[in-house]
Formats: sequence, C-alpha cells, structure tokens
Amino acid sequence: MLSASALRAHLLVSRLAGSVATSREGSLRRYQLFAAGDPRVLIGLVPERGWSFGELLGLMSAQCGVSNNPECVSGQDVIDPDRTVAALDAFADRLGEVARRRAPVLLGTGHPHRLLGFYADVAAALSAAGCPVLTPAWGRRIDMTTRFGVRTHNLAYARGVALMREPGARTTGNETGVHTHSPLPIRIALGAAADSGGPLPELVIGDHGWVCGAGQLGIAAIGLADSDDPAPFVGEAEGRLSVVVPLDDAVRPDYYRPLTRYVLNRACLSQ
Repeated sequence: MLSASALRAHLLVSRLAGSVATSREGSLRRYQLFAAGDPRVLIGLVPERGWSFGELLGLMSAQCGVSNNPECVSGQDVIDPDRTVAALDAFADRLGEVARRRAPVLLGTGHPHRLLGFYADVAAALSAAGCPVLTPAWGRRIDMTTRFGVRTHNLAYARGVALMREPGARTTGNETGVHTHSPLPIRIALGAAADSGGPLPELVIGDHGWVCGAGQLGIAAIGLADSDDPAPFVGEAEGRLSVVVPLDDAVRPDYYRPLTRYVLNRACLSQ
C-alpha cells in the first residue's frame, strides 16, 4: 500500500505536481480564451454563468495551487501536491462506490500516449469487480475540428478505454491514438448507447472532452486535468463534474503507475 506521503513525494519527483512543465503563459492564455467563450477551451462545457479571467485565476489557484497573482505571467505553473493527493482520494472513493454497485462505466482519454495505461488498469479493476465497461459506437467515423482543419477519425477502444485514431492507423506499438480535447466522441458514444437500448454509464472516467461532454449531458464524471485546462475545474465548481484531479497530464506513462496503485488500493480494487 503506497502511503499518501510516499505518493506526495512521487508527485514532486516526477513533476506530476509541484513545479510542472505546463507554462504559466500557456495557462493564462487558456484562461483568457475560456473567459471569452472559445469552444476550443470550453471542450463541451457550457458554463452556467460568465467567468471572468480574474475569477478563473482564483478558481485555478484554489483547485490546483497555481499562483493567483495576475502579474506573474511567465515561468512554469505550480500544482499543489496536497491538492492532488486529496483529489485522488476522492477519485478513489468514487471508484469504490461504483464498484460496490457493479454499475456500468465508460472510460475515455484524449491523452492516449500518456494516460492509456492509467485508465486501462482502472477499467480492468472495475471489470473484475463486476462493472460493465461499455464500448458503444466502436469504429464510428467522426469528423473533428483540428488545427489542420476538419479531419475524420475513428472511435476505437484499447483495453476498455475509448480513444480516437486516424483512419488506417496501426493498432499496436506506440500509435495508440491521437491527442484531442473534443467532446464529440463522448456525445456520439452516449448517443449510440441510448439508441441501441443498452445501458448508459453511471460514471464516465477520463479527461478533456470526455468528462466535460459527459458532465454537460448530466452523466456523473471524474477525471484528470492539467493546470492549463480550466473547463473541468469550472465543471466541478458548478457541480457537473464530481472529481477533478489536478496534475501534469503529459509526463512519461510509467510515472502514473504509482497513482494507479494508490487509487485502486484505496478503492479496494487491487488485483
């Protein structure tokens, strides 16, 4: 059993928390875009009210630990490891609750190259506990807006985790999927589940548009988010996301393994 203090130390050494690679400039720019209502940063969330830049900065300081000084405009962001540990505790508690009910779940990631292993281990543990791990709309073609324009991608599942792939992409090796913030995949997956008469997930687990899109549609959602992604934290503040864990979402995949062990142990889901 990994202790909270050992986990905290790992977060700092791996730079999952503490001084992270996310730039202060990038975070502030995204807060400004969110305040302006840019859909690229809202990632499926429709805020209940307008959020000013100052309010967002205050929220991200409270939830992540970033500096609330608007005159601090350069350098690296800082995520408070104690906030990360507390959120991981809440994340694990939600996993335990859904496992006890053997409720259906859906997992999806916009960071498959980094976070697939974390979510896949969670999917395996929930499946072993009797939770149906849903895979609706497998293979569905989805036109998504990218920085290169509208591109067609395929909705796929790897080890029980939804992700987006370019058509024709190999399904082995490092080409696990594409990085995306789009909420379209979760909307289409939930729509397909409803149309088929199959179960809807009682909990969506993931990041980016997967959790924001689910929360916006009234599905309980928990996930991970970096300090430059204000939408999940706004969703949590407004009650549409249940738990958001602040951490760097783009470090080496093996750095997330201690987090997996910690949450599965706390949720009594260890294999």
